[in-house]
Amino acid sequence: MRIGVLGTGDVGRALATGLVKLGHEVKMGSRETGNPKAVAWAAEVGPRASSGSFADAAQFGELVVLATVWSGAENALRLAKASNLAGKVLIDATNPLVIQAGAPPALVLGHTDSGGEQVQRWAPEARVVKAFNTVGYAHMVNPQFPGGPPDMFVCGNDGAAKRTVTEILTGFGWNTIDIGGIEGSRVLEPMCILWVTYGVRTNSWNHAFKLLRK
Repeated sequence: MRIGVLGTGDVGRALATGLVKLGHEVKMGSRETGNPKAVAWAAEVGPRASSGSFADAAQFGELVVLATVWSGAENALRLAKASNLAGKVLIDATNPLVIQAGAPPALVLGHTDSGGEQVQRWAPEARVVKAFNTVGYAHMVNPQFPGGPPDMFVCGNDGAAKRTVTEILTGFGWNTIDIGGIEGSRVLEPMCILWVTYGVRTNSWNHAFKLLRK
């Protein structure tokens, strides 16, 4: 599959590299063609990796991953162009966080709205699936934990899109739990804060969520 990744940060590079290892062709997009991080990533990863602008990556991908910081998400989607995203699965790996010096991250949306719903409004013809937002980038691909594979919670309005994302998650070594429509982001995004809060208190970032059943 051809996949476009919007974002050159830790999350974008981790997911893009993992997707190439699964056998996909991946184009990493940034605000401008020639972004040094994207160019260096493509050179390091090999022939199935390439780089370009947000619009290039969105046009290239049969599936697109939004992996920017929240403050840049709307602009990234605008530059990617709605026509390049129409009808495509759009994985929203973002969290609507505000970062303040000396304070832990905080959500800027919640209860009656969410980042996932906002992304769906910004890209109305895309098939948005929230995923990868409840764990740090170091464990997004092939998470290894003593208790076995952790669970990744996903939500979105399109069942076929969620099945496509589940296939990717399975390839990465995750169990997947579908919690329903994109409004489920209202509960998944606070899970990011829980993940961060535990990390701050323990000074360790090697944890993930698992739902136990009986």
